[in-house]
Parts: sequence; structure tokens; C-alpha cells
Amino acid sequence: MVIYLDNNATTKVDERVLEAMLPYLKEDYANPSSMYEFSVTPANAIAEARGKVKDFLGAKNEKEIIFTSCGSESANTAIKGAVAHNKGKKHIITTKVEHPCVLNTYKYLEKQGYKVDYIGVNSNGELDIDELKEKITDDTALVSVMWANNETGVIFPVEEIGDIIKSKNPETLFYVDAVQAAGKIPINVKDTNIDMLGVSGHKFHAPKGVGVLYVKSNVILPPLIIGGHQEKGRRAGTENVPYIVGIGVAAELAQNALEYEGTEVKRLRDKLETGILKRTYNSRLNSSINNRVPNTCNIGFEYIEGELILLHLSDLGICASSGSACTSGSLEPSHVLRAMGTPFTALHGSIRLSLSRFTTEKEVDYAIEKIPEVIDEIIKISPYQNELAHLRERANKGK
Repeated sequence: MVIYLDNNATTKVDERVLEAMLPYLKEDYANPSSMYEFSVTPANAIAEARGKVKDFLGAKNEKEIIFTSCGSESANTAIKGAVAHNKGKKHIITTKVEHPCVLNTYKYLEKQGYKVDYIGVNSNGELDIDELKEKITDDTALVSVMWANNETGVIFPVEEIGDIIKSKNPETLFYVDAVQAAGKIPINVKDTNIDMLGVSGHKFHAPKGVGVLYVKSNVILPPLIIGGHQEKGRRAGTENVPYIVGIGVAAELAQNALEYEGTEVKRLRDKLETGILKRTYNSRLNSSINNRVPNTCNIGFEYIEGELILLHLSDLGICASSGSACTSGSLEPSHVLRAMGTPFTALHGSIRLSLSRFTTEKEVDYAIEKIPEVIDEIIKISPYQNELAHLRERANKGK
């Protein structure tokens, strides 16, 4: 039995997505760039998928959609392309809680002579908009902000941020990492000042290995991958037709499921979260209560180790994580929780639980039963018995 509660790391491929992909792995396998009739069907399939993604992101036209291999490639293309185009400007703004694919790209650029300002967040994980506003100057080439945080689910007001950027410096480009927002909340880029936006298919039930970069029509962006003429010269390499078809279908399905995400998935998330918090006296919620995508919760358990929690849960068939899948194996505490000022007592004992539209009530009930049992068992071997006794006493008084 597997109870999968790590959907921010990846999602299962929807059966409808897989069925749509199979013909392009079997019968219609031609290179879509070839000149013969056999290539027409895969070429048309790419065009159809581009239209579906355009609608999913609310872009003005299909020309604004570039297919990539993943969210990391989309981020690198946008960031490196933006600074390459604005060669005279050496200032960049981002946040302290971005995904490693963004933060590590900026560390690379700092070594190339760029100055990067990292904007902070409050204890709920919400961005300091005033600090961001103050940092924008005439030398700012790029601002990049994630739409929803991958560890806490906290949503940043990217529409407002886009307006602030363009009011202070119209030439500054704005990149949004929407990997954890796509398929969970509505996105409509044409009504915003977002210049570039990246998503990854495997976060909304497409396969791993395909992503999208939206680039507004008036933005000039040099390609990251140079070679052939594919994607109108903006991303070289033979198109991965089956996966592009897959992300197109997944985008269409995700768009149709947004209401379900915002109601039923949220209801199950809230049930799971409340059930755990009520049954564990040493727990705390590591995020804003309301300003989150509907599938994500991050809970800190004081005076115990998160890695030990995850190992015990794995033995019970429950899949969870301690943060970004891209940092798993690291002994360092979450950079997101550190930026939020999460107490040290809970920093190493925090886990992320993330649901999808395939999560069932039965699975949530099982997790509510088993997770508190695991916490109780680990508490018994914690070296911080005095501190835990104080927490227990305080919790009992609060009842």
C-alpha cells in the first residue's frame, strides 16, 4: 500500500495523458521538422498542444509558448537570457525562498559580477513587498519571484509585483516561477506585467521531462540551447513530441479541474492538517493559514528529527518529504523555513504533505491515524524530554 502525499515533488501521470502520448511513441513517431507527409501528424500534434498550453496560461497567442525539458531549464533560459539581453545592467532581485534552480543560477551570476538582492519573508512565509519595491533601481535587469512556494505553498502576489516593477522601471524584466502554482490556482498572464513564466509538466500529471516557458511577445530572449531552428529558434533540439502532447492534455485537464482543486483538494488538505495538529501537542503550522495553494501543508514537530519521521512514515507506506525534492539528502535545514524564522526547535522536525486530485478520503484518514502514532513513538526516544513535557503541559492547559 502506498499513500502518496508528496505531490509537490512529482505527480502520477494521468491515464488520459498517457493514452494521448502513446500513438507518438508507436505509430506517429516521425520527426515533426521533416518535409514528408509522415511528419505532418506529429507537427500538428505539437501545434495543438501549444494551443492548449496557451489557454492554460492565459497567453495571448501560441508564439509566446516555448516547450522545454523541465522547470529548471525554463528558469535558466529566462534568467540567463534576460541578463544577456540587458548586458549593461548588473542588478537582479529575487527572494530568499526560491527553488534551488533559481537560487543556484543567481549564485552563478554573482560570480560573473552581478549584484543580487534577496528579499525576505515574514514568519508566515509572505513576501516583504516594501523591501522589494525599495530595491528596484535603473540598473535592475531582472526581478524573479515564484508564484507559490514549493515547501509551504504560500502564494506571492505576482500580479501586484509586476505592476510595481513596471511603474518603477519599465525596462526591468519580470520572471515568475509558476511550477507549484500551475494546475492549482488560475493563471492568466495576458492580464499581468509578467514577462516570462515557467512551469513543469510533472507537477500537474504530465510526465517528467517536459516543461514550458512563456515569453511575452515583445520580450527579446536569447536562447539557452543553440542549434537547430526548433521552437522558432528559441530552443534548439528535436521536439519531444509524445511529452509535448502529454503536457498539452495535462494542461487542459488541469484547467478543467481547478474548481475541484480549490474545493475538494483543499477540504482534504484542511482535514489532514487539522487532524494532525489536534493529535500532536508538539506541532505547528509553518505557513500562512489561508494564503496558500489548496494542496500543501508544512507542519513542524518540535524536538524531533524530520528525517526520522519520514523513515517511519515510509515503513507505513506514507510518502512525504522535508522540503524540495531537489535538496533531498542534504543535512542542511530548509532555507525556506530559515528565511521565515521558524524556531530552531521545529526546523529539523518539519515535513511537507502535498495532495493531488487523485488523493482519496481513505488515504487522508489513514495518514491522520498513523502520523500522530509515529510522532508519539519518536517522542519517546527524544533527548529533549523536559522541553516536551513543558509543551505537553501547555497544550493540556489550552484545551
